[in-house]
Parts: sequence; structure tokens; C-alpha cells
Amino acid sequence: MFTLVSCGLVAAFFVTVVLLGVFSKRSALDILDWKPTRSPQVEAENEIDDVAQMLEAQNERRRRRGLPDRTEEEVAAEVRRDHAELNERAAAFRAREELPPED
Repeated sequence: MFTLVSCGLVAAFFVTVVLLGVFSKRSALDILDWKPTRSPQVEAENEIDDVAQMLEAQNERRRRRGLPDRTEEEVAAEVRRDHAELNERAAAFRAREELPPED
């Protein structure tokens, strides 16, 4: 009997919380009083700084091995080539397996 009452109370609590969430006029952000810690502009600046730091670290290792430095444009071009190759391989696989193309 105790088990049934305990399970019933947990279920009632769960249903109450869900119903409060569904029928509440306030958004979850208002309820939690959530605000982003940084602005999108600061996030973009941090991302640019991260890319520059990673590229510099990679170039430092390349210099130690006697290889030339890479620029951000070279890395972006390599990523585009790799992405195109993956798309070609996926298209060839779909054609071979007769799968519908992805959108």
C-alpha cells in the first residue's frame, strides 16, 4: 500500500509540473530569469581569437618540422575540399545502394 501511495504522489507531482509548464503564460527564460553570459558579438570575437590561436599553434609545430606556415584561407580551402569529397562519396554510396538523396 505504501508503494502505491508513494508512486501516486510522485506521478501526481510529475503531472502537476508538466501541466504548470504547458499552461503557464511565462516562458522558461522568464521563470529561470536566464540571461546569456556574453553577447553574440563577444562570442564571435572569442571564436576568431580561438581560430587564430589554434592556427598559430599548428604553425609553430610545422616550423619545428621544417614545414611552411599555413594561412586561414589554406585551412578553409582544405576543409571545403574534404567536405566536397565526403559529399561525392556519399552520393556514390547512395547511387550504389539506391537510397534517396538527403536534403
